[in-house]
Amino acid sequence: MKIEANKVVKIVYELEIGDGSNKEMLEIVQDDEPMVFIQGMSGLPEAFEAQLDGLQAGDEFKFSVDAADGYGEPDPEAVIDFPIENFKIEDGKVPEGMLEIGNMIPFSNDEGNRMNGRIVEITDEFVILDFNHPLAGQNMHFKGKVLGVRDATKDEIAHGHVHGEGGVVH
Repeated sequence: MKIEANKVVKIVYELEIGDGSNKEMLEIVQDDEPMVFIQGMSGLPEAFEAQLDGLQAGDEFKFSVDAADGYGEPDPEAVIDFPIENFKIEDGKVPEGMLEIGNMIPFSNDEGNRMNGRIVEITDEFVILDFNHPLAGQNMHFKGKVLGVRDATKDEIAHGHVHGEGGVVH
């Protein structure tokens, strides 16, 4: 069975970012916890999924996705100052450990969409959060193997995610 839209895909991979001699290993996904997703519904960059189209279980892959086709370039307007007062709880203090450079803070926008902001700076008055995807501006280099491909169930397609092993249990 080949990878195409609405197929459940199970892969292992290594992800490096950067270019030339400046590459950095960012993630290794191994057999004990493979990545499992529905092709066309994963939320991953289309260029990533396009590279997997047509592969089947046992196939190995190696490809790159440049920043423009991945998560785009960083948007300076996605770096936002929030008054530090917004992070204080009832006793007027910020919870211990919450405000540290690099921490991810969950937010919801006006439409109820969830997003995370990464703390990039803290001043006496403001917390500066970056809402760009962590891989924005990065060229990504993947090397891996397809472990399995199967048809997604009607429920999985309706819910937009894999159920059971490697997916959501509900």
